[in-house]
Amino acid sequence: MARKSHSRVSILAELWAFMKVRKKWWLGPIILILLLLGLLVVLTSGSALAPFIYTLF
Repeated sequence: MARKSHSRVSILAELWAFMKVRKKWWLGPIILILLLLGLLVVLTSGSALAPFIYTLF
């Protein structure tokens, strides 16, 4: 389990280093919005709001 969380941290660290070195700051908001939309879909998948959320897409 510790190895899995370590790999996630290293992926995030690599992404941050890539954005920092290559000056790709525009990737930050895109990744953040994608993560928030994914979280919204996952959290509302079992609720009564799911049909309304899916109609947005």
